[in-house]
Amino acid sequence: MSDVSSLKFQLEKYQALKTEISKIIIGQDAVIEQILISIFSGGHSLLVGVPGLAKTLMVNTIAKALGLDFKRIQFTPDLMPSDILGSEILDHDRQFKFIKGPIFCNILLADEINRTPPKTQAALLEAMQERSVTIAGQHYELDVPYFVLATQNPIEQEGTYPLPEAQLDRFMFSINLTYPTFEEEVKVVKLTTAASQSQVNVIFSAEEILEFQNLIRKIPVADNVVDYAVKMVVRSRPASNEATNLVKQYVDWGAGPRASQNLILAAKTYAAINNKLSPDIEDVQSVANGILSHRIIKNYKAESDGITSESIIKDLF
Repeated sequence: MSDVSSLKFQLEKYQALKTEISKIIIGQDAVIEQILISIFSGGHSLLVGVPGLAKTLMVNTIAKALGLDFKRIQFTPDLMPSDILGSEILDHDRQFKFIKGPIFCNILLADEINRTPPKTQAALLEAMQERSVTIAGQHYELDVPYFVLATQNPIEQEGTYPLPEAQLDRFMFSINLTYPTFEEEVKVVKLTTAASQSQVNVIFSAEEILEFQNLIRKIPVADNVVDYAVKMVVRSRPASNEATNLVKQYVDWGAGPRASQNLILAAKTYAAINNKLSPDIEDVQSVANGILSHRIIKNYKAESDGITSESIIKDLF
């Protein structure tokens, strides 16, 4: 089967996947699309939203439909790195034995990741970047595909530890969840209070996800599209000669090279799921907000003047 035929076959499966997810999750189409783009691009996502917006249910449903092993960690102030990675214990033969922690899975939901101290947050860094962990000098490879989907509550700041920029940069997308519309909330209430519950069918296997990721990598990108993505990122840096006036005035720190890479990868996936054989500038713009919003650090003047990340990113277009 040619790459084009394989891509069309995967597109059909992607549409079936969205149909399965919609059995459980009402609305939130843009959120689900960004999570799936992240997964098929091989990236991680940070979900930002108030409690009760079905973040955990959404991730669980996606994991089931993808046929992947799913685990959840509730991050708390007393959580230790060993609670995530695992630890060595003495067995009955007085030999050290490694007990794997919940990080050993395909999809890890890091719930309220900003409630745990930086030491524990940092335990995820190697896993997110290298798909491996090092414990007591031993190197362990994680199963692939591997994704971290973290949630963060934007309104409760007491007792939280903001994620450092180095860790934020490892998330391909930062995705904002909003309240459902009235009609969607009515459907949610009817669905969740009925006697019978819908069951989700498995649409993908781990091997098929890896094949889809490989096909995405093979999609060609025109030089002008790559140039556009890189220029957009460069313009987000206030010290750059290319920086826009809005950036110079309201941004402390711009996006790094990982943002350029993610823009192209996500644009490839966005083009593929929209039945296009190569991404264009509009595809880069379509994924830019989720990829750049957490990488552009605004200054206090932006906060006082009510300048949003979205308006700064739109100015980069």
